[in-house]
Amino acid sequence: MSLLDPDQHFMQEALKEAQAAYDADEVPVGAVVVLNNRIIARGHNQVELLNDSTAHAEILALTSAYSALGTKYLPEATLYVTLEPCIMCCGALYWGKLGRIVYGASDEKNGYRKFKWIPKIYPRPLALSSQNRITRRRTGKRMCFFDEGFFQGEAVSSPVI
Repeated sequence: MSLLDPDQHFMQEALKEAQAAYDADEVPVGAVVVLNNRIIARGHNQVELLNDSTAHAEILALTSAYSALGTKYLPEATLYVTLEPCIMCCGALYWGKLGRIVYGASDEKNGYRKFKWIPKIYPRPLALSSQNRITRRRTGKRMCFFDEGFFQGEAVSSPVI
């Protein structure tokens, strides 16, 4: 592990996945699942490649983690994702009982926080749950890729990392 704090280190790894998505002409979102300070799964958006609107980075990383561990719940794991999860991914994170979620950039258009009615649907809402801790964590200038360009419809030519 690098000299960065663990959140920064693992967000850097998620950014590498986002770069892979970007290089493949996908929306550049990357995710890693961490358990006991080790990455157990990775994922990046593959919506275009798989022709599947559910092939988001979070879903693919979760599926890989479940498979690697032979389980369907990850209460001790942390998901690091470069963009605020959408409502679909939020549901998957809720059902997977993730212990912690760390995301980089906010998503005003499609992020889970846009939906004020979430607490009314889930008896233990992800956004407010003490069991699911959500942290917005920037890693410095590298997150600017997400905050200042791509998701406002501007073309970004520089790499994520």
